[in-house]
Amino acid sequence: MNINNFYKSVLDADNAPIVICDLSYNVVYMNPASIDRYKVSIVGKSIFDCHNKHSNEKIKQIVEWFKESVDNNIVYTYNNVKENKDVYMVALRDDNKNLIGFYEKHQYRNKETMKLYDF
Repeated sequence: MNINNFYKSVLDADNAPIVICDLSYNVVYMNPASIDRYKVSIVGKSIFDCHNKHSNEKIKQIVEWFKESVDNNIVYTYNNVKENKDVYMVALRDDNKNLIGFYEKHQYRNKETMKLYDF
């Protein structure tokens, strides 16, 4: 059994966009929701290619902050009123708590409309 298949399955099942980057600022993974949202895959490309200069500087500052302490792991970066969601940058760390990358997390604030246990 390959545990990576389980991790990928979790990411792929999430209905929120997930874009994972390494410490060279290259996109290493986009889940289907992110490709659907952004209408393009930029896997293998720089995250800086799809952000403006101000955002790129903020991304760099946050990654440097992540590097300062193993306790620095999440930053609130944006509120999208139209979509009723908050956006965060989250540190990715290995088993030794070394920073290995980061990802963008979207947290929707809409009340769930699905019925409980509606198979």
